[in-house]
Amino acid sequence: MKVFINPGHAPNGNPDPGAVNDFYRVRECDIALSIGEMVKNYLIKAGCGVKLLQSNNLAGESAGENIVKSANDWGADVFVSIHCNAYDKSVRGAETLVYDKVGGSYTLGKYIHAQLIDTMQDIDGTFPNRGIKSRPALCVLRRTQMPAVLVETAFIDNDIDVLLLMNHQEEFAAAIARGVTDYWIDING
Repeated sequence: MKVFINPGHAPNGNPDPGAVNDFYRVRECDIALSIGEMVKNYLIKAGCGVKLLQSNNLAGESAGENIVKSANDWGADVFVSIHCNAYDKSVRGAETLVYDKVGGSYTLGKYIHAQLIDTMQDIDGTFPNRGIKSRPALCVLRRTQMPAVLVETAFIDNDIDVLLLMNHQEEFAAAIARGVTDYWIDING
């Protein structure tokens, strides 16, 4: 299986670091990259081919390597974009975004989301399950040619979730990797 991992936002945060928690001085681009690198390592150990690309160029709109084109040209079997959410500091939990709630992307999303929620609820029994949501307007879900998900791991602007993101990256990564391999086992009988 070939897995394309896209840690969200721009490398080194320039020009777009994504969401930021100023109090803890952590940025989405850094957390997503760290988790993405760990997912990559887990999947390589599981025998997968893995390509990881963090770029501000989702589909040709800016400088840098084009994420969608790279995934499509490489012939990835699945695409996983990793992000941290933000809202108003009060919201917590994980959600997984898919193009729509049918087909391979939804199945991939179900497996990843189930592993993520089970893992994080074992660490923090109050960790909310925000579900799987359809987001057909998102370029990386709309224009990729393989099953694709965007994982919003937790809310970086929330005082509880940000500590999970800072202190449990290995667990987030292992859950995402297990979800990918669960999906692959399921579709291959």
